[in-house]
Amino acid sequence: MVREIQCNGSPLVMGILNITPDSFYDGGRYYKIEDAITQALQMIEDGADIIDVGGESTRPFSELISVDDELERVIPVIESIRTHSDIAISIDTNKAQVAREAHLAGADIVNDISGFMFDPDMAATVAKFNIYAVIMHIKGTPKDMQQNPRYEDVISEIKAFFTERMAFAMKNGVNEERIILDPGIGFGKRVEDNLRIIRQLGDFKELGRPILMGTSMKSFITHITDSPLHERVEGTLASIAISVWNGANIVRVHDVKKAKKVVKLVSAIMSS
Repeated sequence: MVREIQCNGSPLVMGILNITPDSFYDGGRYYKIEDAITQALQMIEDGADIIDVGGESTRPFSELISVDDELERVIPVIESIRTHSDIAISIDTNKAQVAREAHLAGADIVNDISGFMFDPDMAATVAKFNIYAVIMHIKGTPKDMQQNPRYEDVISEIKAFFTERMAFAMKNGVNEERIILDPGIGFGKRVEDNLRIIRQLGDFKELGRPILMGTSMKSFITHITDSPLHERVEGTLASIAISVWNGANIVRVHDVKKAKKVVKLVSAIMSS
């Protein structure tokens, strides 16, 4: 069973659940299974529409982990969330085997930072189970993506990437109606690239698919506001508000409760 994701109404809030020791913001906080489950239930209570479960850090300069290690981290948590709630669950992975096992455990969405580039079997796996897929833009890999990234025109280059990756996905049987696009804030982007993506987010709507934005607690906020990591909340909420105003259908966040209020207010203004 795949739960339907409705992206044609008020923007959805995707809560981030990192079951890792080394994620850039909350690494280690929910590494124990019981802590991860408690956090998932709290995000559901706070109004999350989707829980995004990840077992491998994709912060800049991070190292890969094995399929077995990733499965050991995420599957018990997905299974437990599913026993407690019918909420949509996303698996944040670029490995086809992890995507398959996560879906069988209850996940409805594959959130692939590589846009089906890192694992040749990912598109076929998504197609086989007819699950949703987030195709994200990345320049390079997490280990090297922030080593001097450069663009001639970041918006047109990301659009070209999306066009090519969508064609690849559909050629491999992925349902176009279940594709979601993420321009990849902070994934091989300079500060000015991130700002332009947020400002011109509406340009990606021309591709006809829902847009996911993940600005939460990202380092570009520190560059603009001179705030340390744990004081990026205001910048995060501002970026969420502008992203929703400019057409984001899903926002991926660490603090669901605060983000939900921002989304409700901006949506009310837009529909007034």
